[in-house]
Amino acid sequence: MLNLFRQDVARWIIPQHIADLSEVNFRKTCTLLLRHPPLRAILWFRLGTWLYQKRVPFATGLVYQVSFHCFGLEIQPDVEIGGGFYIAHPIGSAIHAKRIGNNCTILHSVTIGMRNEWTFPDIGDNVFIGAGARILGGIRIANNAVIGANAVVIHDVPDGATVVGVPAKVIKIRENVQNERPTGPRVVLSRFTDKSNEQPVGRYKTLL
Repeated sequence: MLNLFRQDVARWIIPQHIADLSEVNFRKTCTLLLRHPPLRAILWFRLGTWLYQKRVPFATGLVYQVSFHCFGLEIQPDVEIGGGFYIAHPIGSAIHAKRIGNNCTILHSVTIGMRNEWTFPDIGDNVFIGAGARILGGIRIANNAVIGANAVVIHDVPDGATVVGVPAKVIKIRENVQNERPTGPRVVLSRFTDKSNEQPVGRYKTLL
């Protein structure tokens, strides 16, 4: 738990960067917890997960309720989430995934959950999920993917792909992204075509 939370804290030391774990100390962690309610929400989640793994009766549900009522974050304690988890504005987000990898960034009002069957998304490392996005069903979001704001994702997303729209479509695939590190919000301005007739169907200026 503590090692994962140290990785989470490293996302808050320098905006839009991942600090080295050697920079994470007790004093800096306390300062960041006082300044940033979202980091406090992540701490409650890590505590709830630890209690769930230790099978402590009643405590897991209590921590879940505190997180929901104090921070507006609905996230199941049994979700496996890697270190470096960054959620900028937890209010209004509901997260229930099969797994979320390392250094995932989530903006506000995001829904991750089931669709028609009791299956949940599997999300890789270094994934960026824009505000208001919906990721639904037993799909795979590969490493380094970017989900645009308000996108509704119901199909697998390949490695390094950027998807936008309802339903979400791939507008770009980045090459050689294995060594990229997550950054903050950015704007993507792209025109994509309907591959069935190769006609332009939209132009998106999306905050990612």
